[in-house]
Amino acid sequence: MKRAYPIAVLVLLADAVTKHLARGLREPVTLLPGILGLRYAENTGMAFSLFSGQTWLLGLLSLVCILLGWLLLRRYRLGPLSRTAAMLMLGGALGNALDRLLRGYVVDMLEVLFMKFAIFNVADAALTVGCVLMAWSLLRRPDEWAPRHPADEKPAASPPTSPADRP
Repeated sequence: MKRAYPIAVLVLLADAVTKHLARGLREPVTLLPGILGLRYAENTGMAFSLFSGQTWLLGLLSLVCILLGWLLLRRYRLGPLSRTAAMLMLGGALGNALDRLLRGYVVDMLEVLFMKFAIFNVADAALTVGCVLMAWSLLRRPDEWAPRHPADEKPAASPPTSPADRP
């Protein structure tokens, strides 16, 4: 899974840059007329502002979920789709967890204009796409989920045991 970590890093960087830029917004901006705009918002809750004001609890819960997800996923040799999904989810979860723990709120800025919908951010989008891809890989590509066996792990070099084995 190490080869996929750059995906999580890119999500984390894109999320941080867009949140930094969003903090400079003074008024809403239309990106695609009638479709997508930018509007700065601070969310102390989670999706759809659920559990507002429970910032530290949500931040710690995010970190616990990241740890549990990592412990679960390392039991498998993931295929390309499930690895990509896991890294999108990791990058998104870390982006929002860092906001909650460092700022006390999550910066949101992406606003869907053609319907009433929550304002969200790059981390939210990565988490959503990652979850959809993960569900797809679980349901439609079970071969992407090969259990790891002890033989899959490279054994550590053992020291020489007898004088004849030593150089």
